[in-house]
Amino acid sequence: MLVRVARTAASVLITGESGVGKERVAQALHQLRGESSPFIAVNCGALTESLLEAELFGYEKGAFTGAARTKKGVFEQADGGTLFLDEVGDMPLSMQVRLLRALQERRIVRVGGETPIAVDIRLVCATHQLLQERVLSGAFREDLYYRINVVELRIPPLRERTEDILPLA
Repeated sequence: MLVRVARTAASVLITGESGVGKERVAQALHQLRGESSPFIAVNCGALTESLLEAELFGYEKGAFTGAARTKKGVFEQADGGTLFLDEVGDMPLSMQVRLLRALQERRIVRVGGETPIAVDIRLVCATHQLLQERVLSGAFREDLYYRINVVELRIPPLRERTEDILPLA
């Protein structure tokens, strides 16, 4: 399935428990495309909402205290390549709205900016959470869920694939 999906431009959602190697699968998806394009990863659960916004979309000089220069966000850095959003289920609702708009429009606006910037990325997301349950509870946007989950790759824990223990060891 990994090889078949790698040849497409479809958004991929990688699910599985913590530690099953979701980022390694994302890297393999990128490498199997055979391109020398960038692979940019960001952990959505490790950043506060304001830092996540600046990390994803970048910012203009003077946009906030400490913004001494213009900085490209990961959308711009990954242009022409793969953007991997790890722990996307931890993203606050307000950021989910901005992410959805960026995916629909294929354009972003830096924090403090006004000019839309076109981006061409292949999106790969990962989560250990059950996003369908988060959608039902209102903690994750349904429209975003369907946008990022064009193809789902579930990575089972090692206890369910004991044949992999020896090669991994």
